[in-house]
Amino acid sequence: MAHQNCLITNDWICGAYVRTRSQELTDATLQHIGITLASVAIGLLVAFPLALVARRWKVVAGPVLGATTVLYTVPSLAMFSLLVPVFGLSAAVVVTGLVLYSLTVLVRNILAGLAAVPEETREAARGMGYGPVRLLFGVELPLALPAVMAGLRITTVSTVSLTTVGAIIGYGGLGNLLYDGMRSYFKAQVLTASVLCVALAILADLALLLVQRLLTPWTRTRRRAGKRGRVVVEKAVAA
Repeated sequence: MAHQNCLITNDWICGAYVRTRSQELTDATLQHIGITLASVAIGLLVAFPLALVARRWKVVAGPVLGATTVLYTVPSLAMFSLLVPVFGLSAAVVVTGLVLYSLTVLVRNILAGLAAVPEETREAARGMGYGPVRLLFGVELPLALPAVMAGLRITTVSTVSLTTVGAIIGYGGLGNLLYDGMRSYFKAQVLTASVLCVALAILADLALLLVQRLLTPWTRTRRRAGKRGRVVVEKAVAA
């Protein structure tokens, strides 16, 4: 019984809580991951065509960027509350709200990445017979990946955080445990759920960083070449 004293004394760090509530923690974590993945994936699918439309027709760029920025300024509690009459008390409320929040970062980063592609690279591809679609997916998007992945990382980390607000309708993943723990002042539950939420954000960011490094090997080559160039210059100056 000594190892369960932390539950009785309501300690912040309590191994007995983790052992006795492992299934509850697992279910909350899986729900959190599911909502995050769905929100980020749908957000990317919506943001990509929006960014292409904004790039193709400059007159549309302002309204698109303005609308996504306005959506991002809406407080999360208000956003979810406004969506409840449309979707009811379901996970769709949280996913839809998070998708709307993700658009401002994703659309801007996709546009920035495409805009950074050198014009001479496009001209060279067109000279080799690349059509618009092949040019986009074969040349422009690969070169825009660093900016796109940066936006995706920011979006994913913020989505992990915002998912907790879904606890107001019962679909907040680890946020459900946080909300219940704070309401009952159950210290171990609050701390454990908070640590798991932070760990999810860190792991998601590291996973996406690894994916980015695997998809953009030329950026590492460029950095190594730059370092070698600086070393040569420094040696020449020293001589």
